[in-house]
Amino acid sequence: MLESKSMTPQETEKYLRELKEWLDAVKDNPAEEMADFFAKRVAGYDENHLTHWPEEYAHIAGYLDDGLHNLLDIGCGTGLELESIYRRFPDAAVTGIDLSGPMLQKLREKYPDKDIKLIEADYFVCPFPESCYDAALSFETLHHFKPEKKQKIYEKLYRALKPDGYYLECDYIACCDEEERLCMEGYEYRRQRNNIPEDVFVHIDIPLTLPHQRELLQNAGFRQVDVLYQNGSTMIIKAVK
Repeated sequence: MLESKSMTPQETEKYLRELKEWLDAVKDNPAEEMADFFAKRVAGYDENHLTHWPEEYAHIAGYLDDGLHNLLDIGCGTGLELESIYRRFPDAAVTGIDLSGPMLQKLREKYPDKDIKLIEADYFVCPFPESCYDAALSFETLHHFKPEKKQKIYEKLYRALKPDGYYLECDYIACCDEEERLCMEGYEYRRQRNNIPEDVFVHIDIPLTLPHQRELLQNAGFRQVDVLYQNGSTMIIKAVK
C-alpha cells in the first residue's frame, strides 16, 4: 500500500492561491469537447498521466480485494491502471468503457490476449448489467462532471455490482468548499462564454469535496465509504454495496 500524505494548512493556502491564478489565466481559453480533447492527445496520454500519478497507477491493484473475477472500468482510456491489475489478477475479466475510440484501440493493442471487452460509449448512457461485477473502478475521470451527473453514475455502478461488491475511485478531490466553488464558477463561465450546450461534455476540472463525494455515494446506496489513500488532492475512495 502507498503512504498517504495530506496537505498542511500552509500548503493548502499556497495551493488555493496558485489555483486562483491559474483559473484566471485560463478563463478565456476555448473549452474542448471531451472526446476531441483525448483524441488529440492520445499519442502523449500515457506519458502525461504516468508523470502525474505514477505510484497510483502502479499500486491501484493493491486496493482491490482478493478473489477478483470481473471488473467494470469506466473512463478506462488506454488502460494504464490495468497493468497493475493484470499483474495481480491475470485471469480477471474486464469490461472497459470510454468515449475515445483511439484510446480504446491503444488499450486493445496492449492486451490482445486478455479477457477484456471494450465499449466505445458514454458511460452515463451505456447500460450496465445488474448485479454482475465483483468490483467497479474509475481512475481520474469523474472530476469533469457536475454532482447530478455523478449521482446518476454512482447509482448505475451500485446496481451493476454484485451483493457486497465495491466501487473504487481514484480521483481529484477538492481540498475545501472554496476550491469546489472556484472550479465550478470557472466551469460555468467557460461553458457560457463558448455557448456550449448542457448535453456536451467538456474537459474542465470540477472536483468535489470529500464530504460531497461521500454524500453522493451514500445517496446511491453504498453502505460504507472509506478513504484508503490520499496524496494531496488525489484520493482513492472505496464504496461498498
